This record gives sequence, C-alpha cells and structure tokens, in this order.
Amino acid sequence: MTIRVLLADDQALLRGTFRLLFDSADDMEVVAEAADGRQAIEMARATRPDVVVMDIRMPGMDGIAATAAICTDEDLPDTRVLILTTFEIDEYVAHALQAGASGFLGKGTSTEDLLAAVRTVAAGDSLLSPLATRALIAQFLSLPRPPLPLSDSPLKALTAREREVMTLVAAGLSNDEIAQSMHVSPFTVRTHVHRAMSKLHARDRAQLVVLAYRTGLVRPETG
Repeated sequence: MTIRVLLADDQALLRGTFRLLFDSADDMEVVAEAADGRQAIEMARATRPDVVVMDIRMPGMDGIAATAAICTDEDLPDTRVLILTTFEIDEYVAHALQAGASGFLGKGTSTEDLLAAVRTVAAGDSLLSPLATRALIAQFLSLPRPPLPLSDSPLKALTAREREVMTLVAAGLSNDEIAQSMHVSPFTVRTHVHRAMSKLHARDRAQLVVLAYRTGLVRPETG
C-alpha cells in the first residue's frame, strides 16, 4: 500500500527536498504541495492524502488553523496530520495537537526518522514527538482546575484497565513498553488502546494524550 503525502510548507526549497525524499521511498508518493494553510485544506480535499506533513508558521492561514480544519472535516476521516516544525519547544505545537494533529517532529530530524514518522502516523498507531513531548503537553494541555469527578467525566465510559493503558500512553510509552509494564501481550495493549479511542471518539493516540490531560487522568509534573 502506497502512503499518499501532502506537503504544506511556505518554503519551496524545503517542499522540493521533502518531495524527493518521500518519492524515493518505495511505499510513499507526494500527491500535492501547498504553500499555506488555505491551500493545504483545498489540496487535502482534492487529493485525500493519508498524511499531511504540515509546517506551523506559514503566511495567511497558519498550520494550526489548517490542521483543525482538516481534522474536523467529515470528508477526510482517514487523513492524518504530522507537524514538522523548527519550533519543537513551542506552545504552537501543543495547540496543533489540540487541533487534531497526530504528532510532531523537529525539522532537524533525520531522514530515516521522518520516513518512519510518516509511516507510523499513516497507520494511526502512535504519537510521534521529540523527548520534550511530555513536558510540552503538561505545560499547555493540563487543566487549570481540579479534574471532574469520574461520574461526570468522559472517562467513565472506559474500564479500569483501559484507563490504566491510557495513562501509560499519555506518559509516552509504546505498545511494547506498556505490555512489558503490565505483563500482557502487545496485542492486548493494542486492543485496549483502540477500544479507548473508539469510546472517546479519539482519532489516534495523540488525541488520547490530549484527553488524558484535559480530564485530569494525568497531572503535569511539577518541580
């Protein structure tokens, strides 16, 4: 299966470089390019890519607004957004995750990691980010007030096991790491993750992380 990629970046040179990279991969093809957020939305609707590789800071409509529009478009339920930005430690990244992005990477990442990121996001199976992800999410996505009682929380739809798995997902652990921690199989973990996503109407693991902080299931570390 070929992963269809849309590139959204205001720098033509970067788009050209990324096109060469993705088109050289046996399992990827670039189906369109966009120079700003509005073009990204238009091209996403026209080409229905599997993954949009999105810059944040672009003229006109920025990548955050474009991400929100793409991720809430009922005609694009299978399109995922991967933020590729120069600003890894930046509140814009947190806002992009809130808008529905499946993850983010810095533009300084290696070509191998970038290709792996696109494949993983296309599979809808992982939140991709630099090591600062947990601190970033804790800083910008945590609730400023005490969490809701479980009876009033969307988490009440989850089993205790699903909440436990969701907590570990929010800590940045992979399925294999969660399986090792809980002494179960990776398949069992994957099942719990997918059930939690279904019950909470989350598009992917990134949205589970957002919900974990919004609901108070995971609290930001202090000190």
